[in-house]
Amino acid sequence: MAQKYYQKEIETMPVEEMKKLQSEKLVKQVKHVYDNVEYYRNLMDEKGVKPEDIKGIDDLYKLPFLSKADLRDAYPYGLLAKPLSECVRIQSTSGTTGRRVVAFYTQHDVDLWEDCCARAIVAAGGTKEDVCQVAYGYGLFTGGPGLNGGSHKVGCLTLPMSSGNTERQIQFMTDLKATILCCTPSYAAYIGESLKEQGYKPEDIPLKAGIFGAEPWTEEMRQSIQNTLGIKAYDIYGLTETSGPGVSFECSEQTGMHVNEDHFIAEIIDPDTGEVLPEGSKGELVFTSLDKEAFPLLRYRTRDICVLSRKKCSCGRTLIKMAKPMGRTDDMLIIRGVNVFPSQIETVLLKEGYEPNYQIVVDRVNNNDTFEVNVEMTADQFTDKVGDILSMEKSLAEAMKTMLGINPKVHLVAPKSIARSEGKAVRVIDKRKLI
Repeated sequence: MAQKYYQKEIETMPVEEMKKLQSEKLVKQVKHVYDNVEYYRNLMDEKGVKPEDIKGIDDLYKLPFLSKADLRDAYPYGLLAKPLSECVRIQSTSGTTGRRVVAFYTQHDVDLWEDCCARAIVAAGGTKEDVCQVAYGYGLFTGGPGLNGGSHKVGCLTLPMSSGNTERQIQFMTDLKATILCCTPSYAAYIGESLKEQGYKPEDIPLKAGIFGAEPWTEEMRQSIQNTLGIKAYDIYGLTETSGPGVSFECSEQTGMHVNEDHFIAEIIDPDTGEVLPEGSKGELVFTSLDKEAFPLLRYRTRDICVLSRKKCSCGRTLIKMAKPMGRTDDMLIIRGVNVFPSQIETVLLKEGYEPNYQIVVDRVNNNDTFEVNVEMTADQFTDKVGDILSMEKSLAEAMKTMLGINPKVHLVAPKSIARSEGKAVRVIDKRKLI
């Protein structure tokens, strides 16, 4: 059977034609940003770069980078490139100090984002005959809205389930014969285990494919999900800052994710020097949005470490591939699809009257992330009354959930009981073996 595409002329475009298209779009986008975003115009002026200096993608390196710190400094409207009256949507993710990253969308931006997600669904075998169960979170998180819109574009019957309520997920999946599942890989694994406990065998489950992203997962986890659910499991990548899921997506070859190059230019840089590295090099991933109207980021540093490759793909797509991210250049953790920074934990501890002596312990048990925070009490706070400690732990856990959007298990421990190394505590212990 012939390979199907959502937008074949784009997905199989010869590389030189794609580069020409990217160059044309980049020239227009740089002018749009320079004319409408004072924050980025100042960065360009500081670097001595004018829009007319950018004649195509070969000049991309001349432009300044943007980082999450810039997004935090410019919050909420400092990077907005369109009047608010032309914006129809925001999506958001948590920031490092409680300030959120807020991304704006025009209707045009939403349409293009949904097209990107539609490409991912079709690459996973989706057609208008399919029933697509979207079990990513809805609301400010981009997962649910992105795949929901992509499913509509493909013409699937869409089940907008959101995350959680696993019994209902299984009821709708089996009653309505869902064929494609979209959620985090850890939740897919949990659904699979729940189905197994209820006596379902892989051949009893109507699903044929799953599109899983928003958190790191291993090839071993992929195989486990595929075996339990009897499906083919596809990876998807995205960032709220650049639109959401669908920046890149996996095809049937499952050897990396095709970047939607007509909308995003991908670069790999040396994280220390900012130098652009050649194809095949491992470094930090940088994205430039070519079509976004309301929130167009140029040379945004993702902090994800990966590799780009133009090796010919059996699916017929000519879009460059990015490997699964192999780690990060900052200290961010992704736990159950949520971005967590140690600095956020520190902010909460200081606000609640604790010293910033703590340790984050993350593990993966039965394909589900566990998240514990050990916090040292001060000498004044220390008590041997169990009831008082439990009450303090509960209060601190609630404060962390408010900051992080995810519920940790908090353990209050005795003063000086967290091991130091050269006077500095080891802040993060991640036992998940994600690489």
